[in-house]
Amino acid sequence: MLNTSQDVVIVIVCVVCSLAFMAAMNYYWPSEKRRAHNDLIGWQLSVLGTTYAVIVGFMLYTVWTDFGAAELNAEAEANSLVNLFRLTDGLPAEQGAQIKELTRAYGDAVVSQEWGEMANAVMPTNTNEIGRQMWVTLMNVKGASPTEITAEDHALYELSALAGYRRIRLVESAARLPGVLWFVLLVGGGVTVASTCMFGASNGVLHVLQVGAFSLLISLVLVAIADINRPYQGSVHVSDYAFRRAQMDMKAQ
Repeated sequence: MLNTSQDVVIVIVCVVCSLAFMAAMNYYWPSEKRRAHNDLIGWQLSVLGTTYAVIVGFMLYTVWTDFGAAELNAEAEANSLVNLFRLTDGLPAEQGAQIKELTRAYGDAVVSQEWGEMANAVMPTNTNEIGRQMWVTLMNVKGASPTEITAEDHALYELSALAGYRRIRLVESAARLPGVLWFVLLVGGGVTVASTCMFGASNGVLHVLQVGAFSLLISLVLVAIADINRPYQGSVHVSDYAFRRAQMDMKAQ
C-alpha cells in the first residue's frame, strides 16, 4: 500500500532513471551516430508507443470501472442496512428492537473497524458475526399480523442483499491486477522510454525535456493504475461516507 508521498517518490525515481539511461546512451552511443538510424528508431517508437498507449488506456479504464463499481457497491450496502433498520418498525417489538441494535452495531463496526482493516489489507470479520445474529433473529420472528409478515419478508430480502454486498466488498478489497499484467505494463513502459532515448536528436536540451515529459507521463499513469486498482487502500480509496450517513440516519430515529 502506497501513500501520496511514496507515489511522488516513485514518479521522481522513474524520471531520474530515464534521464540517467539517456545520459548513458549518449555517452556510449553519441546522438551524432544515432541520427543515421532515426528512420528505423522512429518507426519502432511509433509502433511501440501506439501499442503501449492502447494497453495502458485499457488498463486504466478497467481499474477505474472497478473502482466505480466498488463505490456503488458500498453505497448499496449502506442503503440496505438503512432499509433493514427502518423495516424493524413493522416487526414484533422484541425482534424489532434486536435488529435495530444489530444494524447500528453493523454500521459502527464498518466505520470504526472494517474500513481501517481493509486499508491495511486485513480481511474484516466483525460484521460477519453481526450478520449471523441478524439472520438468527429474523428467522425466529413469528409474524401474527399481515403487517408483521410483510415486514419480515422485506427484512429478509434486505438482509440477503446486505450479505451479498458485503461479500462483494470483501472480494473487491482483496482484488488485484494479475502479476502478468503488471509485467506487461512495466516492461512495455521501460521499452517505450528506452526507444525514446535512442532517438538521435540534434537539440540535446529538447531531447532531455521530451524524455523527461514522456517518462513522467508514463510513471504517473502507472501510479494512478496502482492506486485505483486498490479501491479500499492507498491514497485514492472508496470513502466510508455512505456508512457514516447511514449511522446518522439510524441514530436520528
